Amino acid sequence: MNTGLKITAFAAAVAATFGTAYGVGQAVDPVVATDRGNSAQGGHDAGGEHGGHDGQAAGGGAPATGLKSSEGGYTLALDKPSVAAGVPGEIRFAVKGEDGRNVTAYRREHGKELHFIVASRDLTEFRHLHPVRAADGTWSTPVRLPKAGAYRVFADFTPAAEGAEGHTLGTGLTVSGEASPAPLPPVRATAGVDGYQVALSGALHSGRAGELRLTVRKDGRPVTDLQPYLGAYGHLVALRSGDLAYLHVHPNDGGPGPVVSFTATAPSAGVYRLFLDFQHEGKVRTAAFTVRAAG
Repeated sequence: MNTGLKITAFAAAVAATFGTAYGVGQAVDPVVATDRGNSAQGGHDAGGEHGGHDGQAAGGGAPATGLKSSEGGYTLALDKPSVAAGVPGEIRFAVKGEDGRNVTAYRREHGKELHFIVASRDLTEFRHLHPVRAADGTWSTPVRLPKAGAYRVFADFTPAAEGAEGHTLGTGLTVSGEASPAPLPPVRATAGVDGYQVALSGALHSGRAGELRLTVRKDGRPVTDLQPYLGAYGHLVALRSGDLAYLHVHPNDGGPGPVVSFTATAPSAGVYRLFLDFQHEGKVRTAAFTVRAAG
């Protein structure tokens, strides 16, 4: 059993691994991606925020993102590196350019100027938040994280400057309190949340694109009237166990359910956590899956 570990604002470097979404129920039925003669074992551990491993597989996987707080002349800067567990708090941050000034103009993508993700390193907490930008380029969002421990935050954005490329920057966040890192949830093909059942089919591969199909049911019946969320009928984020390399996947064309389809390429073989946001009856819910990507 894990014994409690006291996490304080000073102990911002505590790390573990990472897992299931807030409000997600238990999952069943395994789905494993394997290639003949090659079965991925365990997570993929990469380098730190400012260099080292680039998160890319030797076999030509898509580049991993979110491993650095600075990239391409832009830096993700948190106002404070910690919040308290179990109480309402606020995360404030800015994206700074090469001149050290806050970026104040962004391109809108999927209905937002910036997508902000908060995830615990043991992959048991996940939030897709929608911060508000002030005129000076400072972003802020309320947050309440029930579990203490080490977290990582991600900002996914494209500056409005001509020729600017999209970036996903990540940095550490500490949630103070008594922390007990949880084991990574097992590989499953279905997940339940708030009376909904979501089934995952398809496979995630390194070095080549694969289709992931998620079928949404409620009380056993297919949901055929999903509502658009961020400009689509589903929004998928993948995080690699170990270093939390980030893969933001966009949906394929399709109708309002019950199937939401995505095409994705993993940056490497290993174990990933998938988080699907979908909206129905005016509420966004998150279903989470652990999958193994083949090399």
